[in-house]
Amino acid sequence: MHEMRIAVGLEGSANKLGVGIILHPSHDTPTDPPSPHDSAHSDDGAFHPHSKQHSSPPVQILANLRHTFLSPPGTGFLPKDTAAHHRRWVVRLVRQAMKQAKVRLEDIDCICYTKGPGMGAPLGSVAIAARTLSQLWDKPLVGVNHCVGHIEMGRAITGAENPVVLYVSGGNTQVIAYSAQRYRIFGEALDVAVGNCLDRFARVLHISNDPAPGYNIEQLAKTGNVLLELPYAVKGMDVSFSGILARVEEMAKKLEASNGSWLDPETNTSPITKSDLCFTLQETVFAMLVEITERAMAHVGAAQVLIVGGVGCNERLQQMMGIMAEERGGSVYATDERFCIDNGIMIAHAGLLAHKMGFETQLEDSTFTQRFRTDEVLVNWRD
Repeated sequence: MHEMRIAVGLEGSANKLGVGIILHPSHDTPTDPPSPHDSAHSDDGAFHPHSKQHSSPPVQILANLRHTFLSPPGTGFLPKDTAAHHRRWVVRLVRQAMKQAKVRLEDIDCICYTKGPGMGAPLGSVAIAARTLSQLWDKPLVGVNHCVGHIEMGRAITGAENPVVLYVSGGNTQVIAYSAQRYRIFGEALDVAVGNCLDRFARVLHISNDPAPGYNIEQLAKTGNVLLELPYAVKGMDVSFSGILARVEEMAKKLEASNGSWLDPETNTSPITKSDLCFTLQETVFAMLVEITERAMAHVGAAQVLIVGGVGCNERLQQMMGIMAEERGGSVYATDERFCIDNGIMIAHAGLLAHKMGFETQLEDSTFTQRFRTDEVLVNWRD
């Protein structure tokens, strides 16, 4: 019999500060799926209807709290301001999470934190918080790779067995498949990540950052119907978004300067709108992502796709991926915003998987790094 274990997870690699508490039950304990009420959202939107939830995940979510640092429209979030936000909120969130989880200090097996990749200053704030808890509570520390956290949480929630993973977020774009105790990167963005591309485009159009620029682009795109021409940059298994971003930024400036008089080049009648630009950008970049994911599926003979990371919440991306997977006789798995947007629970889950295999981060090694490759991690909890 394997005993029950509990971990606290701290995530702060970008503008979201997350604190999660997870329970891995003993093998003979029945588990219940996480309900929509298991997660207290301080700042999040509705449950996404396209999400496929696994009927019986092997984990129990005791608390999953998150607080987002929001900058004004037209601006991004600066590392120093984001780090200050995390320092300001971390104690409050840890207290709330402990209260919600109803766990005692002696019940906790380890403190897990995001070691990287991410923005240096915010990562540093959270690493210090994790070290402090580890020393105050006399608990082992576990440094977690952010990307592996996303993948493991996606697998646990959806029940996807051995999928090709499309990991899409503000800082990362990777197509990944598991082999021989590593998550192997098959393709990635050669310049800016897809989420960063969307965020920077939102700034040019002064689209609000609340709840997230990508979410607001998605809503605008739903009413767009003119597909303008953008560069399409797929290079083997890799993609490039910088040229697309430069071109769509030019279009946004043209739209602003035209004062509503820029007409659809096809019909020369209907004026181009903000929504058309959002629609154009989404359709182009998502088509590229679907193409490289399909190529990876063909290469490894996979039938399942798991979409993880913040951009993975996008229903249009899930829909396009679903069409491709269905044509191949496969299926798509995605989680809702509680688990696809950066969160503490994914760090607690991946950290606890590693801790069960005997992994521990010594205090002198409890550093953080902006560059931490997904394939650097030994995934010895998988066959």
